[in-house]
Amino acid sequence: MEVRKKTLFSFLLAAVAFTTAGCGLNQSSRFRMAFLPPASHDSLTAIELADPPVIQPNLYLKDVPPFLLTDPQFSGRRTRADSLVERADRRFEAGKRYYQSNDMGNARREFDAAIDSMLDASDQNPTDREEYERKLDEMVDAIHRFDLTGLGASAGMEEGQFEKAPLEDILQMTFPVDPKLKDKVREQVAATVSQLPLAVNDAVLGYIHFFSGRGHKTLVGGLQRSGRYRPMIQRILDEEGLPQELIHVAQAESGFIPRALSRKAAGGMWQFLKWRGNEYGLQQTRYTDDRMDPEKATRAAARHLRDLYQEFGDWYLAIAAYNCGPVVVERAVERTGYADFWEIRSRGALPLETTNYVPVILAMIIMEKNAAEYGLDGIQLDPPVSFDTVEVSAPTSLALVSDITDTPVAEMAALNPAILKGIVPEDYPLHVPKGSGNQLLAALQLIPAEHRNSWRVHRVGAGETLAAIGKRYSALPSSIVAANHLSSAEAAEGDRLLIPAALRVEAPVRRTVARTTGARTSAHRRTPVRRTSAKAPVAKPAAPVQAVHKSPPILTNTASR
Repeated sequence: MEVRKKTLFSFLLAAVAFTTAGCGLNQSSRFRMAFLPPASHDSLTAIELADPPVIQPNLYLKDVPPFLLTDPQFSGRRTRADSLVERADRRFEAGKRYYQSNDMGNARREFDAAIDSMLDASDQNPTDREEYERKLDEMVDAIHRFDLTGLGASAGMEEGQFEKAPLEDILQMTFPVDPKLKDKVREQVAATVSQLPLAVNDAVLGYIHFFSGRGHKTLVGGLQRSGRYRPMIQRILDEEGLPQELIHVAQAESGFIPRALSRKAAGGMWQFLKWRGNEYGLQQTRYTDDRMDPEKATRAAARHLRDLYQEFGDWYLAIAAYNCGPVVVERAVERTGYADFWEIRSRGALPLETTNYVPVILAMIIMEKNAAEYGLDGIQLDPPVSFDTVEVSAPTSLALVSDITDTPVAEMAALNPAILKGIVPEDYPLHVPKGSGNQLLAALQLIPAEHRNSWRVHRVGAGETLAAIGKRYSALPSSIVAANHLSSAEAAEGDRLLIPAALRVEAPVRRTVARTTGARTSAHRRTPVRRTSAKAPVAKPAAPVQAVHKSPPILTNTASR
């Protein structure tokens, strides 16, 4: 083929094609531009994945999304349903390529054809029904993510989006007790093994009744999301020597939403206020907020809970203090003369939200540990988050990373919830889709460091001209020609071009304000208070603390987390 373009970019990325039967097939690409390989637009041919210059054979085979790999059982006894699933895989991947090149019409056609093929397969009795349904769910979810992104990886990133925790309003409510639940739940708790002490009373029973009915969908949604972070949370709780049941604190706080934000600006999956998070190493910069990082926030929350338990010697008081702050709990103990959660709760010495916070967590623990009794045993948890971690050597646009890795911006943002404004700071541990780390680092080396926070990579679509591409990114066609060292102002379908876009002016961070899940108070270490109850077996019982004040009960929050 005649070489019609010259470029300083010297690496040629291999195109690896995979069939859905799990076999690898090398296919040469129509190479026109040396920056990144063009995408084939044959909707029924092999799938192309970009690799870095020097790699092991089939490096990315193990990292193909699950629904693109056929179950090993299929290869032995193929049916018409299996062929339809394979066809759906190919149509989905073709749709993805069209999507990334901003050909929305063809992308929608291929996505629709993929789902139609999967639905046709359902009528043909797939070899493995459970595997088929998993693939269908994953494909629908993936297409939904593309829909949310709008224009795929070439779209601009919408900044500063936060969510409301699903249980915020529920913590302000109380619910009736189903009399039929009392004996049933007591029997369940008696037979339940738990590192955290469990209690059964009307408050707990009321929430079990709620989560069994109107609140069932909310409970299930949180449990499904927990799959993304459950292995990580369990590991950290174990490393910090804490009860595994404390994972439900995150469910009560945020429903496992990394970018949950309360009205009083408690943020992240574990709902830290900035100053409290700072105490435990969660820092904020112009572009990042560690409170939104699931792993960093989990480590901080585990250490905070451990400190609170060391102070109060009772897990119920420690959990209550996590919600309303240790000072509020200390004062409640001083005024009532009892260091027992249920006693100070009954005397109205805690904020309303905190009085419900502990029962909500206990209800969720009891229900999950007895999942079959509450319709929770068949729930399919979201797969654990999986990624490569790379450090960029200069501030880099998250949109540029999306362009290079062919990943929707929304998906990239979900992998990096602590990045607030679409710019990855220098030396930041960036999460990218599993298997794409080497490709990203190799491609970034070809882009001037000072331009990585603004430049883009664009895959040329059918009929696109440099003028049209330049207009989209506010870049002159001549600057695109210069950046890519083209010999003419022409764009060939499938080329991937550097776009010297100008640095965007930062927009104000938009916040979806929600009610606080509880106030947090001073972080100073205090002398542990003594308990009046032996309900928590891990602490020794003690005599009642003499009340220091006889003032009215605390009914409002006056401090922050």
